[in-house]
Amino acid sequence: MGVPPDMSDVDLPTRPTTAPSPLLSRPGAVAGEGLEGSVAIHYGDPMREQRLLEEGLAVVDLSNRDVVTVTGPDRLSWLHSLTTQHLLGLAPRQSREALVLTPKGHVEHSLHLVDDGETTWITTEPGAGAALAEWLDRMRFMLRVEVALVTDQWAVLGEPHAQESAEGEPLAWRDPWPELVGDTTAYGPVDDHPGTERAWREVIVPRADLVAAVGDRPLAGLWAAEALRIAAWRPRLGQETDHRTIVHEVDWLRTAVHLHKGCYRGQETVARVHNLGRPPRRLVFLHLDGSGHVLPAEGSAVRAGDRVVGHLTSVGRHHVDGPIALALVKRNTDPELELMVEDLSAAQTVIVAP
Repeated sequence: MGVPPDMSDVDLPTRPTTAPSPLLSRPGAVAGEGLEGSVAIHYGDPMREQRLLEEGLAVVDLSNRDVVTVTGPDRLSWLHSLTTQHLLGLAPRQSREALVLTPKGHVEHSLHLVDDGETTWITTEPGAGAALAEWLDRMRFMLRVEVALVTDQWAVLGEPHAQESAEGEPLAWRDPWPELVGDTTAYGPVDDHPGTERAWREVIVPRADLVAAVGDRPLAGLWAAEALRIAAWRPRLGQETDHRTIVHEVDWLRTAVHLHKGCYRGQETVARVHNLGRPPRRLVFLHLDGSGHVLPAEGSAVRAGDRVVGHLTSVGRHHVDGPIALALVKRNTDPELELMVEDLSAAQTVIVAP
């Protein structure tokens, strides 16, 4: 996985920002590259690891994700005013997904957010935490809030479970995808969405307790988790986003955007496109020709005949469906066309309607 071309709103580092995970000492562990270099992309058998995740048995080392905390009595109303999501009155251990947009409405930060009654915990993409914490700190003004980047003390584990964390358990962010959360809308299908088959949450544990938190559960690597995310059509910051991405293009309104919550940065673009038009690009799911042994690189051009109509954003190998991908293409690309990626044919499934 990598950053798509022209990702300029958030300049992510290119090297790991966390120390190598102790879970890399597990048998078969293979470390990733770049921002994934501190965790395992697989433990010897990515296909088996996918099946273990689907069965609810495995856990994924996401300790390269950043963790940011916000404390103080004004924290929820303040975050409510800055982000795309309705956060007023958020109950302890109830999860929300929120985005920070640029003034022009482009996606800049993704917040996986859960409050424990005293502190709001945010997990975000590897390497993005410092920029998020710095921006939040600049926006405090006179409010009673404190922002801290706590990645050095806290780590994240991915679990294939759909429940919010219970009292007595470590705090967890439950992925709402593909539910319609609050006053929002969907740009993709509501019924028979493949994402309903994927249960997912991110558990926040002390970094010193990472090995103990895994216990004797089998581990799955990032390749397995990403393949299941792609199959669920789930957008991710730095994968399905570049410097031009607006939420409508990747169907992110359904879980992360409240349409009538009051003013926030970038809201005008969200409202204008929702009320008056369609996004310039749309996310599609691709089944790639499986005859080759090497997957095309993320960022590869997607072609309709001789015409470039988009680029790959995420690529994986699914244990049932074989090579699969997500791609951003021009909105007017004929959904009936068979597309090409490098020398591979790519059958498209519509996610965001033309």
